[in-house]
Amino acid sequence: MHFNLTDEQQNLINLAGELGREKFAKRAAHYDREAEFPIENYNDMRDAGFLKLCIPKEYGGLGADYQTYMLVAAEIGRHCGATALTFNMHSCAMMWNAQMINDFPISDEQKAEHEKLKVRHFRRVVEEGKIYSQPFSETGENWMAKPFSTRAIRGDGGWYITGKKVFASLSGSADYYGIVCTEVAEDGELYFDNTLYVALHKDTPGFSVTGSWDPLGMRGTVSRTLILDNVFVPYSEAIMPKGAYYHGQIVWPHMYMTLTPSYMGTAQAAYDFTRAYLRGEVEGMPPIKRRAWPTKQAAMAEMYIKLHQAWSVFHRAISDAKGSPDKNDIMRLYACQYTVMEYCNDICRLAIRTCGGQSMLRSLPLERLYRDSRCGSLMLPYTAEICTTFLGLACLYEEGEDYDPVPPLPPKAVAKSQ
Repeated sequence: MHFNLTDEQQNLINLAGELGREKFAKRAAHYDREAEFPIENYNDMRDAGFLKLCIPKEYGGLGADYQTYMLVAAEIGRHCGATALTFNMHSCAMMWNAQMINDFPISDEQKAEHEKLKVRHFRRVVEEGKIYSQPFSETGENWMAKPFSTRAIRGDGGWYITGKKVFASLSGSADYYGIVCTEVAEDGELYFDNTLYVALHKDTPGFSVTGSWDPLGMRGTVSRTLILDNVFVPYSEAIMPKGAYYHGQIVWPHMYMTLTPSYMGTAQAAYDFTRAYLRGEVEGMPPIKRRAWPTKQAAMAEMYIKLHQAWSVFHRAISDAKGSPDKNDIMRLYACQYTVMEYCNDICRLAIRTCGGQSMLRSLPLERLYRDSRCGSLMLPYTAEICTTFLGLACLYEEGEDYDPVPPLPPKAVAKSQ
């Protein structure tokens, strides 16, 4: 789908497409089968300059803004969903420090402090090609609902951090882990304003990667569990000033839909394959055309409609993205997240049904795309259920209105004895 893009944006998308077609797509089945991190793809992205995609040009990066990143990531996801999903973690760590933090309510002193911090992190990526990850999730919690339970205690020259992160993509492959945690207050409690975002080097004593990784889909993300056992992180390794990350999730809610491009790309890939299959144009397969059947034509029409509905709301949402968006912008964010994640799976479902028995074979990509597609609606913080909950409230309540109490459930029906 084409939008009004600048030449620079289009060139970056074209480069991502070239890498995807020539390299990523050919490796995707291997990474999925072995649940192995796509390190070769990252080497290719490093060589192409994509690791510094979201770093401003004045710091040696490519200077991509939010919209550009989202479109480039969708193109990567078209060829390898796991690569796009993990690339999100690295790129977000850079974007927080580039475009987004300028809109955060932080003091001039904190801004000066942050300038020194971000130069340190940007230099590692630009000059050394380092990879950052961004592990947020903690067991059984929506991590936007309360302060992070991973605890940091101030010490001499840095923090001592203890906690656990689950579903930590790039585990064992990142050079630095962007740990979000909470500095313990003097009263021993955890508060949002004490949220920290710090870079933890992979070889730090007390840090370990544990557990197996054998999931349904997006297997190449290798999202194992991270254990932090009183690890020491110097103050100079802060990625943002204390409290900035918490304010960021309020000021820049669109940052939490950066998982979406991976699934937008996956939906496009399922459509592309199905069209090629029905036209007898799949490489390595007999050139048998199956397009004459009305049932196939109807399925392709339905896939096209859903795909372009998803692309349209996706493009509108990423174009809306800015600091302090209004209520309508945020409602479209939820609608976009839900639509892309659910339609991606539905498009893959239609692709499987339409291509028939051949689609079950692992020599073809559809069964992998289908498994990958089911994962999107489950990902925090904007799962499908959370999106519909937030959106339903926003539809029916104005800002400042109190929520009405939930009506009691009806009494349980009791079956009459015979």
